[in-house]
Amino acid sequence: MPESVYRVTEVIGTSTESWEAAAKGAVETAAKSVRDLRVAEVLRQDVVIENGTVKGYRIRLAISFKYEGRE
Repeated sequence: MPESVYRVTEVIGTSTESWEAAAKGAVETAAKSVRDLRVAEVLRQDVVIENGTVKGYRIRLAISFKYEGRE
C-alpha cells in the first residue's frame, strides 16, 4: 500500500498588483475548499495589457494535495 497519494490540479490566480499576489490569492482561495495543500508549481505567467500598459497579472499553478485515507 502506498504511503501517500497526491492529486494535482490547476488553478489560475489574478491580481492587479503582481504575480506573487496572484499566486497567493489562488492558493488561499483553493485552501478554503481543499485540505492539506502541499506544493504549488508555477506553470505559466502572463500579463493583461491595455493601451500599452500592464493592467493585470495572471498565474497558472499546479497545486497538489494529499488524499485522505480511511482508518
